[in-house]
Amino acid sequence: MPLPIGPVLGILSDNLRKRGSVLPLTKSGATGWAKGLNIPRGGKTVLYTGLMYQLIPSIDALASQMALFEDSTITQFFGLGRFVNQFINLSFFMSLTASKEMKQENDLVLRNIAGMLRKAGVEFGYLYERELYSGALIYDGGMDESFAIHARRVFEVFRKNGVRCVITVDPHTTSILRDVYPKFVQNFDLEVKNYMEVLAEQDLPVMQEQNKELVIHDSCVYARYEGMIEQPRNLLKNAGVTAKEPELAGRSTYCCGGPIESLFPSKAHEIAANRVGQLSKMGENIVTMCPICQVNLRKAARGSCHISDISNTLANAYLPRTSSY
Repeated sequence: MPLPIGPVLGILSDNLRKRGSVLPLTKSGATGWAKGLNIPRGGKTVLYTGLMYQLIPSIDALASQMALFEDSTITQFFGLGRFVNQFINLSFFMSLTASKEMKQENDLVLRNIAGMLRKAGVEFGYLYERELYSGALIYDGGMDESFAIHARRVFEVFRKNGVRCVITVDPHTTSILRDVYPKFVQNFDLEVKNYMEVLAEQDLPVMQEQNKELVIHDSCVYARYEGMIEQPRNLLKNAGVTAKEPELAGRSTYCCGGPIESLFPSKAHEIAANRVGQLSKMGENIVTMCPICQVNLRKAARGSCHISDISNTLANAYLPRTSSY
């Protein structure tokens, strides 16, 4: 039997309404990446993670569990599971299998982004434990009523903290705030810019030329909805990287399979495997710009190629240290 979409999305929606996030995330898990960076609390301009990178290990664990249930008779009890989840956070138990290594890697992504913004002379703060999830997965799942309530809650947090400009770190959060929130939140007047847009506007000096070739995978959301095609390429070019283009790139990019992996695991894996095949024809070192893209493509690649977040390569070039790429 296929996974029952209603109960699965219902559990995520209920979690957002009752617990402030689609999946369990402790305060330390949400803000630990910023430890020791001494980022000011709040301010007119803030770095907004939207909790996407922090949630990815739990989302990946959930998707893996859902894959085990696909075509299983257990799915007929998911409706009961949603009822129980009202009182006991069932998704917490799934999150126990979340990868600590993935969390550390994603924390590094956020630290790299903050470091590059600082190097570029951008003044920004961070809301720490006051920051809320953007609600992207709920919107993508069509849960408009729950999303609208949450979007107003997020905007109110920004407003109360005097935020006027938001710097985002991933495509889904960027698009949700810039394109979707104004449709659901009355008088939404925040300026929303992605970190790569901000960095591309700066004359950031290169500390260490990379002198390598990397295959670039465009995020569907960045390329099609946000028109962010040239910024990542220019940043890579200035860093000494030759970006190799797969057959389907830019606005014609091919989907990574997400974020449907929690609802249609088999189909998501099939799509991701197709994309890995397209990318690997151009080379074995691939850069992504989205945590969902990265986790889906990595699972499909099964170690056949090296897939890394673009921020790691950029940090190697623009920050005065070496990184893990």
